[in-house]
Amino acid sequence: MKKASSRLLLLHSQFQNLITKTPIPLYSTQPITQFSSSTNLDHQNHQFNPKSPIFSRNLNTHVNPQQPTSQLPSRHQKIQERSNLVDQFESAKTSGDMIKAFEQMGSDNFDENELGLVFLKIGLKLDEEGEYPDKVFDFAIKGLKILDQTDDQDLSLPLAMNLQLLGSACYSLNKFQESLGYLNRANRILSKLEETVSDGFEIKHVLHAVHLNLANTKNAMGRREDAIGNLKKCLEIKETSLEDNSLELGNAYRDMAEAYVAILNFKEALPYCVKAIDMHKVELGNNSVEVAHDRRLLGVIYTGLEEHMKALEQNQLSQKVLKNWGKSADLLRAEIDAANMQIALGKFDEAINTLKSVVLQTDKESEDRAMIFVSMAKALCNQEKFTEAKRCLKMSCGILEKKEKVTPLEVSEAYMEISMQYETMSEFETAICLLKKAQSMLEKIPNEQHSVGSASARIGWLLLLTGKVQESIPYLEDAIERLKENFGSKHFGVGYVYNNLGAAYLELDRPQSAAQVFALAKDIMDTSLGPNHADSIEACQNLSKAYSAMRSYALAINFQEKAIDGWRGHGPSASEELKEAIRVLDELKVKALGEFHDKTALPATHPRRRSSRSSSSVD
Repeated sequence: MKKASSRLLLLHSQFQNLITKTPIPLYSTQPITQFSSSTNLDHQNHQFNPKSPIFSRNLNTHVNPQQPTSQLPSRHQKIQERSNLVDQFESAKTSGDMIKAFEQMGSDNFDENELGLVFLKIGLKLDEEGEYPDKVFDFAIKGLKILDQTDDQDLSLPLAMNLQLLGSACYSLNKFQESLGYLNRANRILSKLEETVSDGFEIKHVLHAVHLNLANTKNAMGRREDAIGNLKKCLEIKETSLEDNSLELGNAYRDMAEAYVAILNFKEALPYCVKAIDMHKVELGNNSVEVAHDRRLLGVIYTGLEEHMKALEQNQLSQKVLKNWGKSADLLRAEIDAANMQIALGKFDEAINTLKSVVLQTDKESEDRAMIFVSMAKALCNQEKFTEAKRCLKMSCGILEKKEKVTPLEVSEAYMEISMQYETMSEFETAICLLKKAQSMLEKIPNEQHSVGSASARIGWLLLLTGKVQESIPYLEDAIERLKENFGSKHFGVGYVYNNLGAAYLELDRPQSAAQVFALAKDIMDTSLGPNHADSIEACQNLSKAYSAMRSYALAINFQEKAIDGWRGHGPSASEELKEAIRVLDELKVKALGEFHDKTALPATHPRRRSSRSSSSVD
């Protein structure tokens, strides 16, 4: 039976703390000069100037400012008062001041289109302040009702902005399906505008915000694979808008690498991370903090690709720079990463010494200390020092229990990592208990449904392993649905869970159901890992096993022969697997021969039956 979900969970828990967890921020209203520079996608505030050409409809009725107000006719005096209020509205520092100026003017003093723009401006200001998404939604809805009714083509861009603002507000209110609807419509409007406008500077900036919001929303809905397409569009916009080798473009490449790491696609992440390093080197030099952050990410990617020596090399280069710049918090985490890389290389004593040095730099109740104990337990487990390892894990859990309400995401991920150590020590009940605890915490976090899926996969596997087969199936089925939504239907992790589900069906004597999910697992493995990968070959053998249970020996033999061809391609390293596969094939041939003899050895006088196609009798 293949341990289907362990690799997926291990990678997820190792790397989740190294990538951005906060949502990509929403559109704001400060003047835009260029794309903002930041280290993560979630700090890219692409902002509008409310006085830019798209808001050029003048709310003022001009009078001679040199003429004293007392000498103006009453009509002109009212116009002057309104002009002053408009100036107050335009120069307002806060949404409260803006709303106050608007209320003093009264909505009757605006035509319909002006009023729509005013509602949009207030909504953008509220969104910038980020405190009242319900108010943002209210003003954006008022603006939409007006801007959506006009035939004025000049207002198409403000309409798209208004739809983007509604998408942003719905996201903040966890109304993800509504958010998608508004954002997709904004995208359609902007795509048409791009085709007709020669200078699309403003359009590109709004389009960038729309795609960032789409990525945010899809991630929150668990559609992480789908969100990659929107992030790529953001990068394309930056590539056409920014200078080559600019700092901001370097950040964008790193953001793209982080996005791929988030879905555990390290092969795709690698070239983006390398580009980020190259650009940051040109702009800031090899010893800059930005390059150090890039190298740390590159270490994560190499670890995911199981190139641990390269990972450790990048980590050491990153540590050197962080130490020179006095970045103690980043340096601490990089040292913990280094210890985990040493463990992956089998250098357990070195890892323990590293961790003993690092733990002295942490507070007694800090989460960093808790994670150091987890890493230390991992090294001790590999040395089969289980008593010491359990003591480390107990200390870690003692710290984490006090942090559950403060940082539920970080604590739940730590519990999942700790459960792996208990699983290694065959403490399965404790491992399941911790996983269920983590799952319960993660279910309350909308953006972490992929982690819920990973927890379900692990729980299902452990239940299957401990003989609780019927109980394992709902967890495995739930894991498949969640992981498909997050990582895509062809991700290798989904294939592993299908393999486990097939094993459960076989245990329950449901070989037809087993064959169906094993076939899905094989198709996924062939696509994501290649037909000659060891896991793909095992999926082939599982199919053979299912067909054998159905007594469909011809099909069983066919898949077992394919598995044998696969193991032969691995050479001497797979000699044991090849030997076992040949033994199974020989058994299948004996069974098939026995089945043939059973069918042909009919009694001399057997009952006659009627053909379903005619009324004639046949033997």
